[in-house]
Amino acid sequence: MGPETAPARPWLSIVGIGEDGAAGLSPAACALISGADLVFGGARHLALAGDLVKGEARAWPGPFSEGIAQVIAARGRTVCVLASGDPFLHGVGATLARHVPAAEMHVISAPSAFSLAAARLGWALQDVACVSLHGKEIGRIRPHLHPGSRILALTSDENGPAAVAALLAALGFGASRIIVLEALGGPRERMRETRAQDFSLAGIDPLNLLAIIVEGAAPVIHFGRGLPDDLFEHDGQITKREIRAVTLSALAPRRGELLWDIGAGAGSIAIEWLLCDPSLRAIAIEENAARAACIARNAATLGVPHLRVVEGAAPSALLGLPPPDVVFIGGGASEEGVLDAAIFDLKPGGRLIANAVTLETEALLLGLQARLGGDLLRLAVTRAAPVKGMTAWRPAMPVTQWVWGKPLEAAE
Repeated sequence: MGPETAPARPWLSIVGIGEDGAAGLSPAACALISGADLVFGGARHLALAGDLVKGEARAWPGPFSEGIAQVIAARGRTVCVLASGDPFLHGVGATLARHVPAAEMHVISAPSAFSLAAARLGWALQDVACVSLHGKEIGRIRPHLHPGSRILALTSDENGPAAVAALLAALGFGASRIIVLEALGGPRERMRETRAQDFSLAGIDPLNLLAIIVEGAAPVIHFGRGLPDDLFEHDGQITKREIRAVTLSALAPRRGELLWDIGAGAGSIAIEWLLCDPSLRAIAIEENAARAACIARNAATLGVPHLRVVEGAAPSALLGLPPPDVVFIGGGASEEGVLDAAIFDLKPGGRLIANAVTLETEALLLGLQARLGGDLLRLAVTRAAPVKGMTAWRPAMPVTQWVWGKPLEAAE
């Protein structure tokens, strides 16, 4: 089947519309809406556009993907999609762009909720953490909680502000100032301020955004790798802080990559991997049911609730998982077939890092290094600890680490 030829001019327009409706639109945006055969949008968007809609109005169906399919099926007709504010900031524009070439679209954006909030508050947007919690776990705000930080957080509904305030208070940031900005840009616009620990605001508009000035002396998730061990719930089965920092360096996260953390223990490697960048993905594979549940709790507490946890023993638990860009094996490497399966499933050009504390696992890594190449490291950490009223060095078990890159020409 040959490539399709793009229409001579765009058939799809995407128009950002604010809470002020048609009054806030440019003449060009109004013309795109009025001239469309089909106008897609949420019920709120269609109501805001009002009499501008001359063609057939279609509210987004559920599930949302069906609406996208309807838009694509209308290719060749004149179609307009209404969106909130900036369609390419957590909006429908980015979704449609995965299916429709940019040359076939005419996009007119309105100010995003983040831009409107920054303008109302006098905040420099480049100095603010902008977080979308719309349809997402509110725990994703956790990595941004540093005293003095300013955060703009888009919520899902009228219950979002109270839930975020309760989370801040539970984490020790109850003194943080919260400004609730409601229905920005329209006649119902309102701003109210309180402390997270004193939150009692009622009658909040479902369309809201939170401005947060973080205050508190609770532990922060710092920007370095190798978080303190006591931030994680664990039963002792955890890659210790110093070894974890070296291991994350060897894993060398790159944008959009997927990590398999096999024998994940407390999940510390996968969690810190995800904290490196929002584009990263990770799957933690853990045989022990109690530890798998612990991983999920740690992920939620430390701001990466989207970590996927697979309960089961490798290599069988690896079947059906999307192929990884990077594999870390911190436990279970000596189990039959685990290393072979990880090597086979790893994408060509991918990286595998395995840590060993037992002589048996170390022997396996030495054999693999002799056969496949890669680098071997011996990591030893000694900590000062009290001994009979004095202080002495107490060594931790040494770790042998194998770092290997799969050749690009490797066969599947």
